[in-house]
Amino acid sequence: MFDRDIWQEIFYSIRNNKLRTFLTGFSVGWGIFILVMLLASVNGMTNGFYSQFNDDATNSIFIRPGTTSKAYAGFEKDRRIQLRNSDVEYIKKSFPKDYEHISARMFRGTSARYKAETGSYSVQAVHPDHQIIEKTIVTKGRYINMNDIATGAKVAVIGRKVSEDLFKDDDPIGKFVEFNDLPFRVIGVFTDEGDDNAERGIYAPVTTYQKIYGNTDEIDGIALTYNSSYDLTKSLEFSGRLENILKRRHSVAPEDQSGIRIWNYAEAFSDISSFTTVLRVIGIFVGILILIAGIVGIGNIMVFIIKERTKEIGIRKALGAVPGQIIKLVLLESVFITALSGFIGLLIATGILALVGPSIQSPAFTNPSVSPSIVITATIILVVAGMIAGLIPAMKAANIKPIVALRDDK
Repeated sequence: MFDRDIWQEIFYSIRNNKLRTFLTGFSVGWGIFILVMLLASVNGMTNGFYSQFNDDATNSIFIRPGTTSKAYAGFEKDRRIQLRNSDVEYIKKSFPKDYEHISARMFRGTSARYKAETGSYSVQAVHPDHQIIEKTIVTKGRYINMNDIATGAKVAVIGRKVSEDLFKDDDPIGKFVEFNDLPFRVIGVFTDEGDDNAERGIYAPVTTYQKIYGNTDEIDGIALTYNSSYDLTKSLEFSGRLENILKRRHSVAPEDQSGIRIWNYAEAFSDISSFTTVLRVIGIFVGILILIAGIVGIGNIMVFIIKERTKEIGIRKALGAVPGQIIKLVLLESVFITALSGFIGLLIATGILALVGPSIQSPAFTNPSVSPSIVITATIILVVAGMIAGLIPAMKAANIKPIVALRDDK
């Protein structure tokens, strides 16, 4: 392989066929470039999809009541379903081994005021477990605890943006802020891995808001996380049981999809995984088609070169060259052209991704990149492609009969 004479011949052949070598090498490099960029784009889309959910626990289930679309059990359709505190307790008792964390949810808007500063924000009234379900990161103070729930304390955990709007550079912890003219003590400041809009929210104890709004036990929804050891099948089976039992509890027809709405992240991740897998297969298919075009081009140029060197090959065989030496010469030249061209395409693609990829941050497309396994796979493809491209021409060269080659007229 490291025979100096063989490599001199290879470089001599390349120098004598500069244009054909360049055009053929370009097609291989372009194929690898497209393959890497397509796969990186699929990864970017995958990252974008998953980033939409990275501010919640991946094993989350969200339950929202709706309006029935069918008459059932003596009730007319268009009946509004109302969840209550008892539904949370019922789930706890019915599925003790299936859930890990659970919280009621109430959604309200509020006009907040601190001294001369005012603003309008959304409030989620929740239980302490909600911090884990929504992966809320408390940077100052603390989150809501069970004592706040038991006493119905007027306390609040505010988002980073709310703190900046109302308190500027002041430390908000322990300060009182008015929500719709009611004083609440700030006990914590949080950040969220979602967008900035999530940090313009406020958390408060659910019991506090139930007292404020008519001393009720009504809630707007339930959030929970299922057993983290569950796979997709088990998680979907659990959410199905959850839906069935809540429909029976609230007299909703089993086939009614509007009365009780359940959103299981496992199903969303499954759909995303299936979609991105299809995109990845399409990307690989298109890239391979382009690469095959380059391989065919290399095969053609090697056939042409062998035809031009028929007499030379005949003389080699007449002087004692064995078929294996001829095959090695042709294969090395083919692999060299393919590998060099492909590596250039690979380096350009990875270079562009390294420079531009980290700066691309959007809801649907984030940090397109390729994994080391893709780079290794592409390298193997290059070597194999070069061998395939040169195999038929090499076999043809090895089978040239010296007497026929010496009579060949060029």
